[in-house]
Amino acid sequence: MSARIVRTFLFAVAALVAATAPGAAEYPDHVVHIVNPYPPGGSVDVMARLLAQKLSEEMHASFIVETRAGAGGNTGAEWVAKSEPDGYTLFFTAPGPLVINPTLYRTALGYDPAKDFAPIALFGVTPLVMMVANDIPAKNLQELIALAKAKPGTLTFGSAGIGTTPHLAGELLKSMTGIDITHVPFRGTGPAMNDLIGGHIQIFFDLLPTSLPQIKAGKVRAIANAGETRPPGLEDLPTVAEQGLPGFSVTSWYGFVAPAKMPEPAKARLIAATEKVLKSPDVIKRMRDLGSEPGTAFGADFGTFMQAETKKWGDVIRKSGAHVD
Repeated sequence: MSARIVRTFLFAVAALVAATAPGAAEYPDHVVHIVNPYPPGGSVDVMARLLAQKLSEEMHASFIVETRAGAGGNTGAEWVAKSEPDGYTLFFTAPGPLVINPTLYRTALGYDPAKDFAPIALFGVTPLVMMVANDIPAKNLQELIALAKAKPGTLTFGSAGIGTTPHLAGELLKSMTGIDITHVPFRGTGPAMNDLIGGHIQIFFDLLPTSLPQIKAGKVRAIANAGETRPPGLEDLPTVAEQGLPGFSVTSWYGFVAPAKMPEPAKARLIAATEKVLKSPDVIKRMRDLGSEPGTAFGADFGTFMQAETKKWGDVIRKSGAHVD
């Protein structure tokens, strides 16, 4: 065999390897699984399916949502962290597995969010609102703080469970004001809202989309918007920060990440496609109809965002003493 034929053969082999390697230009060329770590039908599942549909259209491949629920989102997170880092198994989640659970759980997790995941996008942000039961005389935040200080340990605040965003919002309020209010965890936001309406708990932070109907119906009283801004639907309600607690800001959000060693070319294409999806008018409208704002942090910027959230909520969890065994 001549040297020229050998070189031609080796070149062809090299081209074939390059074309079939993970992260090659054709990514994605088969089904991509987006893992949702929570039960089907919830807000994370709904948003994940919206993303999957739009990425399928944008990248001309099949993106499907796969549910792997359990352990506060840790089951799905560990599955993705330990999957083949080829870009065909991705993770879409609420904050818990990425920024809260590493501090909240006493037992070591089977993954490390800071080392095992590559940030793709902050997909969406959902505002929270602070509410009180109608039999509470406080009409604003400062009146509520005064009431809590006058009756330490007697007011209660509900949540969807230990370590959830509503729980940590209450703990952040405690740490910033010095008030003594008692946490009452429920198995979901529905039971907590029912007990707020019934006057069995006095305070509750919850997502605006699910709270607004109860507020509009007069079944509970909104005290403050919990985020940095006043969202559509409650534009006349001041934020917690505007009512005397600068720096207080709590929102829920949806994060999109991949295994840390996903090939850079494939990751760059995925980030670009996700950013394009989030800027499309139909997606913006659909997300706003669901009560969320499209995210604006991608790649390294989303990584910086998660680092800040990890520190913020880690400090709150340690100060509160909250934990899950």
